[in-house]
Amino acid sequence: MDLATVVPPYVAKPLRLEPFRASMLAPARVGDPSSARALARPYRDVAGRLATWIERGWALRDTGPAIYLHEYSAGGVTIRGLVGALDVSARAADMRDRAVWPHEAVHPEQAADLAARMEEMHLNPAPILLVHDGDADVREVIQQTSATPPTWSFEDHGGQHQRLWAVRDEKALDQITRGLAETRCLIADGHHRYAAYLALQAKHPGTAWDAGLAMVVDQSDTPFFLGPIHRSLSDLDLDTITSVADELGAVITAHPRADALNTLAPGTLVCTDGARWRTITPEVRGADPLVEWLHDTLIPALPHAPRLAYHHTVTDVLASLGSHAVGALLPSADFTQIRDVVSSGRLLPEKATSFQPKPSLGVIMRHVPDA
Repeated sequence: MDLATVVPPYVAKPLRLEPFRASMLAPARVGDPSSARALARPYRDVAGRLATWIERGWALRDTGPAIYLHEYSAGGVTIRGLVGALDVSARAADMRDRAVWPHEAVHPEQAADLAARMEEMHLNPAPILLVHDGDADVREVIQQTSATPPTWSFEDHGGQHQRLWAVRDEKALDQITRGLAETRCLIADGHHRYAAYLALQAKHPGTAWDAGLAMVVDQSDTPFFLGPIHRSLSDLDLDTITSVADELGAVITAHPRADALNTLAPGTLVCTDGARWRTITPEVRGADPLVEWLHDTLIPALPHAPRLAYHHTVTDVLASLGSHAVGALLPSADFTQIRDVVSSGRLLPEKATSFQPKPSLGVIMRHVPDA
């Protein structure tokens, strides 16, 4: 198995979001797959390409720096958060000082590739998503700002409704700074981009690369939906994985497909070869996410290491199963579980959960020379 093993350094408190001058695709081009060519190879041409798009009205650059309140809605879920240039220049000395908490490790080659790409583009093309339990002062700024007419409001090409406010008032910015200073943010999406930010900062200290684009979302205000990410395990059969689980003390039960899926719960996973369905309920494990038991206990006990693939739906899992493969369907973890895991100093296996929805590409970008 090709597993992520490297944990990037932790950014130190105080957590700081700095104003920056945003670049954006024109509303009709946000969420349009064809617009991705603006950020495609050769990456060294992206800055010039984006400048041409601005001249043609296909993109725009804000008139001055701001912290942006970004609200987007998709699939009946609305997410609202503050977007700014996250200061990544200081490293935490111990757990108490950590401002940004990854919940999974990264592949160093993937992080290095993203760093090289951003350096060539002179661009942070999308914010990483950070989630926290918000401070009352920050929530007050968000509520007051969202009660005013937005600076931009549109439905993008992909059907997401976007609203953005440019926050430039010094009193509001100071209130944000104070409110975020002691917060602890969990990375919801963008672990490899976060690692790339740190690599670029280490390479170019004291420059605009001391920051990277981030969106901070209050999970108590507009919570993300946390969905599971299922696995398919190749070079494995259902009898082997259930036999090993039984030896580990788990309860194995055969079910028809519908009953098996209805039994999926925080303490129970489902394994299938597409024809047969089994629920696996480990011995009492407390509140720890079941994905930990799968990766830390069950998979290492198998006779041979399987090849893993990741899927967001049961349909995708079933479509991936060949003649000698097993699907492992996992329950969702919740935000409290993930926060408790990282607070204890542990990490979850990669792709343990999916924070949804994510914003469309191109709504808000950071052109580093303009930062």
